[in-house]
Amino acid sequence: MLEIAIWLSETKWSIALLESLYMYPWIESAHVLSICFFIGILLFVDLRLMGVAFTKLPISEMNKKVLPWSLFGFGLMALTGFLLFYAIPVRSYQNIFFRFKVILILFAGLNAFLFHRQMKLEGMNWDEGKSIPKSVHLKAAASLVIWSGVIISGRMIAYNWFDCDRQPQPEWVNWAAGCIVDLNQMGGLDGI
Repeated sequence: MLEIAIWLSETKWSIALLESLYMYPWIESAHVLSICFFIGILLFVDLRLMGVAFTKLPISEMNKKVLPWSLFGFGLMALTGFLLFYAIPVRSYQNIFFRFKVILILFAGLNAFLFHRQMKLEGMNWDEGKSIPKSVHLKAAASLVIWSGVIISGRMIAYNWFDCDRQPQPEWVNWAAGCIVDLNQMGGLDGI
């Protein structure tokens, strides 16, 4: 995978995007706005599924109205996120927080898949607030926690505390980030 990131970083479009005076910040801003859009909808849906807010609104009706907007927000967020990765693929790939963010997004996807499968089978029975199964409450709460983790880890990507070019790092950091470290060049792990 590192080889692919290196290859991407050497393409003229990746270099142009990174060195662009305006494009990278615009994409970054679009990414933040699409996150706000997506998470706003998700918060609305998850609070309803937990029975905390909007309890008069039937879940089946809400799902029909907001799902297309949610998918649009997610698509825009994914597209802008890919472009941000494309601009700095090696640093992103070797960033612990980026890796953690990707893992959390996979968990969020699994959680969403399980929820929508359950919704397809039983969702029409959930329009009354008290009829929502506890498993759905847990999936909604998990969704909020996981996506909060995605946002926090995404924000932490900007900081270079654990970047591979900042050596020496603890061995677990080098392993988790996929850093290729020449210990002979550094004089061993202790720097001696």
